[in-house]
Amino acid sequence: MRKLLLVSLLAVAAATGCSKAADPGPATQQAAGKIATISVDELDQLLAHDGGQAVDANGDSTRKQMGVIPGAVLLTDMDSIGNLPADKAKNLVFYCANPSCSASHYAAEKARAAGYAHVKVLPEGIAGWVKAGKKTTSI
Repeated sequence: MRKLLLVSLLAVAAATGCSKAADPGPATQQAAGKIATISVDELDQLLAHDGGQAVDANGDSTRKQMGVIPGAVLLTDMDSIGNLPADKAKNLVFYCANPSCSASHYAAEKARAAGYAHVKVLPEGIAGWVKAGKKTTSI
């Protein structure tokens, strides 16, 4: 029952943009710690050299307010990874709103469990991307 409640809370937080996500609890934090991270500048370089794919785990309100990283795959549901590239060896970098948001970690874990070999998280999220002056796409 606790696990179902946790998953529900994460889904709601993701749908609302995660700017005020609830504490995901120790189990999710421990799982999130296993995912490698990448900085804004490292992701920018990776994308500039077509070395990976950004994956947006934000909700529509955050996307409308802050934009998205150009070319990012937009997840519509944290439990659905059907929009991800077919190539499971592709570098995937998940991001959500900001460091307080856990939707990117959750989605990255789901992708890794589905067999994606190279999964990272951008902890700063779209807020860090925008703060660094990187380009965004409006939706």
